[in-house]
Amino acid sequence: MKTIALAGGCFWGIDEFFSRKEGVLLTKSGYANGTVENPTYEQVCTGKTGHAETVWVEYDETETNLELLLTKFFKVIDPTSLNKQGNDVGTQYRTGIYYTSEEDRPVIEAFIEGRRAKYAAPIVVEVEPLKNFYPAEEYHQDYLKKNPRGYCHIDLSID
Repeated sequence: MKTIALAGGCFWGIDEFFSRKEGVLLTKSGYANGTVENPTYEQVCTGKTGHAETVWVEYDETETNLELLLTKFFKVIDPTSLNKQGNDVGTQYRTGIYYTSEEDRPVIEAFIEGRRAKYAAPIVVEVEPLKNFYPAEEYHQDYLKKNPRGYCHIDLSID
């Protein structure tokens, strides 16, 4: 089993999107790489904690791999949009790839480098080690499963 943390705007859609992918064993919505321990949603929404709404993804590397997951991730985010995805605006909605293993960094960097020519604007996705991750409140977990008509800024039918 391997892990990666992905920030792509509101975590509800990213969580639901990856929970449907082959080889993904677990997803969990949370807050990553900020300065406040165990922040609340309300604190994160102020933009003062430094956290990004992020989804923890555990996957079976015998069924999928990091490059395939990143390919899917880039299908549902705008990697050139700084602190904004869909209607969500603020630093907590920035895009990021937060790795949990140093061996993943060159894979991530090569993936992004290979995508640069596809965009007119610079890619602004953060690539950093995962410094911290705090699970979001229970009502955020599996939100779109619990609320099928809830807000989602991405097309969940994309493969």
